[in-house]
Amino acid sequence: MELELRHLRTVRAIAEAGSLTRAATALGLAQPALSAQLKRIERALGGPLFERHRHGVHATALGELVLDHARVLLPAVAELQQEATRFAHAPRHTPRLRIGGTHGPLLGALLDRLAQTAPGIDVTTRTSWSERELADLLAEGRLDYALTGTCGSAPPPGPDRLTWREIAVDPVCVMLADDHPLAHADPIDLADLAGQEWACVPGDSCFADCFTAACARAGFTPRRLYETDTASCVHLARVGRAVGLCRATFPSTPGITVRPLAGTPLTWRHLLGWHPATQHPDTAAQVLAQARAAHPALATSRP
Repeated sequence: MELELRHLRTVRAIAEAGSLTRAATALGLAQPALSAQLKRIERALGGPLFERHRHGVHATALGELVLDHARVLLPAVAELQQEATRFAHAPRHTPRLRIGGTHGPLLGALLDRLAQTAPGIDVTTRTSWSERELADLLAEGRLDYALTGTCGSAPPPGPDRLTWREIAVDPVCVMLADDHPLAHADPIDLADLAGQEWACVPGDSCFADCFTAACARAGFTPRRLYETDTASCVHLARVGRAVGLCRATFPSTPGITVRPLAGTPLTWRHLLGWHPATQHPDTAAQVLAQARAAHPALATSRP
């Protein structure tokens, strides 16, 4: 038997219900039929997915592995179906833009400005931690524009045939807990944070190397750099576990104080990229203008 999406839905339903009886009721099946289906799924996957006990079932290690994938695949397929349906029923003359971006508020600000200035354009988005992935998607024609960036003066990602234009340059700031001893210093000398641990969002640019080099110029080696999602960076900073690294456009967050670093030892260049062979110059100019207008609106709204 080949594994199908309906089998993953069955496994998910059993895990969420916590028992075969409750799962059978939720799925509209008789319990013997559900048990037989589960056995077939388990044979296809090579082992038991659930252990039975007096109060129901709980997932085995193999079951947890399958559930981890199901939690990614099922929403992705549902999103694909919705997007395909929407695309199929959209008027064929509707202009369409596919915009990718790394995680950050600038992408949202650009989308807002495009919605205001060009409401007839159908915009879809894709986010990634990887600047190189976004550049590859541009080169393959799977994205129209990519909103990403580089550390300092580093070259843009991807092949040379792509066009990149600078939107703005941000100083890299630090985010601290409100009660951190240096929370009221403005600016902060990087050397004064020598004993701290650090947190930043991941990426495949040279940012981590540039940060390490900046610390070396300040006379120390960073103890540890956590690369994790934005919410985790905020949590680590809020509880005093780490100092977060962020851009000037970082939104105001309860419990967090953002401060600049003296001498601006680190900068981040926001870039917009596209493939010149597939994008009309007028459209590219419009998207670039809106991106450049979105950045100062964000930056001036931050403390």
